[in-house]
Amino acid sequence: MSTVLVTPSLTREAATATLPLLPVPAVEVRERDAGRPAPDGEAHVATFVGACSADVAIALTAPIPTDGAVTTGDVLRPALEAATAALGAGLLGDVTPSDASSLLSAPDTVIYDLLGPGQEVVGWFAVRVRDTGPRRSATSAAPRLSRISDVEMTLTVEIGRTRMSVRDVLDLEPGGVIELDRSAGAPADLLLNGRLIAHGEVVVVDQDYAIRVTRILDAGGSEDDA
Repeated sequence: MSTVLVTPSLTREAATATLPLLPVPAVEVRERDAGRPAPDGEAHVATFVGACSADVAIALTAPIPTDGAVTTGDVLRPALEAATAALGAGLLGDVTPSDASSLLSAPDTVIYDLLGPGQEVVGWFAVRVRDTGPRRSATSAAPRLSRISDVEMTLTVEIGRTRMSVRDVLDLEPGGVIELDRSAGAPADLLLNGRLIAHGEVVVVDQDYAIRVTRILDAGGSEDDA
């Protein structure tokens, strides 16, 4: 895997990518000067692992109205996914409310104010890239990976997805039908901790749903028939 070169334009691209997905009007980002105090530490934070490793955080000045079905993290996640996509392929972890003071005080963290149409500050975004070096080869990584061979991970089967507004989600009722982006009979996706690793067919085994793997995706994205 190639090295990711972290430049001011890259972190600005990450910050700018959040703007159209924020639940408040925001049109521009502005990097905070080193001499300015860091913002309040309360924010929604997440860790990104992939082409590079990074910590990201975002906070808005105005509270986001939510209920039990939708959390603030759910609302902010698309913005953080767009931001980390600028860093290359990878997986964004859970978006959780947390004290981001340690992230904000790190010398290599870059903080951007999120500006509204009148140049007022409507929030902030912070990113700290922690690892930009190439990954170890499979041979050198094998002894290290053996230490976590018994760690359990979440395997998810996905038969389709769709995008819905928060309004439509809150209007859901028993009996409602949600149309997915996949036709009947299309293969299901197998995701390991959110990362696509295989395709398969949904079957029934002893009255339980199961999945028969039909294709395995390797690290390079090619497919092997089962």
